[in-house]
Amino acid sequence: MPPMSTPLCGEPESRGKAGALGLVLGHPFDTVKVRLQTQNKYQGIMDCMVKTYRHESAYCLAPFDLIKVRLQNQTEPRAQLGGPPPRYRGPVHCAACILREEGPRGLFRGAWALMLRDTPTLGIYFVTYEWLCRQYTPEGQTPSSATVLVAGGFAGIASWVTATPLDVVKSRMQMAGLERGAYQGMLDCIVRSARQEGLGVFFRGLLINSARAFPVNAVTFLSYEHLLLAWA
Repeated sequence: MPPMSTPLCGEPESRGKAGALGLVLGHPFDTVKVRLQTQNKYQGIMDCMVKTYRHESAYCLAPFDLIKVRLQNQTEPRAQLGGPPPRYRGPVHCAACILREEGPRGLFRGAWALMLRDTPTLGIYFVTYEWLCRQYTPEGQTPSSATVLVAGGFAGIASWVTATPLDVVKSRMQMAGLERGAYQGMLDCIVRSARQEGLGVFFRGLLINSARAFPVNAVTFLSYEHLLLAWA
């Protein structure tokens, strides 16, 4: 029996945290549900998810993606006694610094590259998954868990093969705010990167992206298919 000081899963605090987590995780699915219930322009769950992400998410997520990239590129050690402090102390401080030094537009640096990266990638992502599932599933049957895992994993890799060139451009433009006048725009970034480092520069990070994409997307699609069965 656990000590009395250990919170039990049935206590109000634990229930509150579980409820909050459930709301966060369930909100995207609830949005899709409401749109399907109230609008007639979607052909199904997948179509609604793709169109919602394509039209609304990429640009809105650009500031968060920018902050993530800036923090990931911060190589200074955490503040030590007598040493220089890191440039950014956290996400909120990073956002405040960008606003102060680069203005509101600075938060959307690389947004067009992000949108151009994600729009075709989503189509390739879902088409690859559906095609692989149909190829390895007998007609009239639902895909097995193994098929879903493999199809989801390779769909993730296919999407990153397409996305990596613009992902490189996006990341370079996002970091360019630290160096005034580094790039005059997305096309300038592409031309200067290719001229200085060759076309291979646009596929840097593809291996690590693929290594991450396979397990992440395999589990994502398996969870998705099980949710569809649970809702059926």
